[in-house]
Amino acid sequence: MRTLYLVRHAKSSWKDFSLDDFDRPLNKRGKRDAPFMAQKLKEMGEKPDIIISSPAKRARKTAKHFSQTLDVPLVLDERLYEAHTSDFETVSKEAFETCNSVMLVSHNPGLTMFNDAISNKPIFNIPTTGIVSIALKSIDPLKGKQRFFLYPKQFFS
Repeated sequence: MRTLYLVRHAKSSWKDFSLDDFDRPLNKRGKRDAPFMAQKLKEMGEKPDIIISSPAKRARKTAKHFSQTLDVPLVLDERLYEAHTSDFETVSKEAFETCNSVMLVSHNPGLTMFNDAISNKPIFNIPTTGIVSIALKSIDPLKGKQRFFLYPKQFFS
């Protein structure tokens, strides 16, 4: 059985409207939530073999927290920025050629649409720093059963 983790980047800052979307940093809440959620996964004993992230600053910074906390290698993949379901599927299948457990860190709406296409439980909106874990029954086609869905508001009011 293979495991796929889908992580939406942590909350980003909109302070500087002159920044390109690709370059938006994490805001204060995002800087709190990314390490917190990474620690939650560690406490649960969850550890992917690899983390593949969008290279956009907010996703890359989120992924770095998970990579450091879980002691997992991090790879950046341009296909995960503004990705569609087919992009997520391609990246996932390539990663599963050598790994049993993969984490993708990316953006909405694509990430949520990908979950809803392959999981037995549609979510309709993965919130910032939300984590979905899917146990894959099949790689081709990618189909699986949601193991858990965590997000910061479950822990913070």
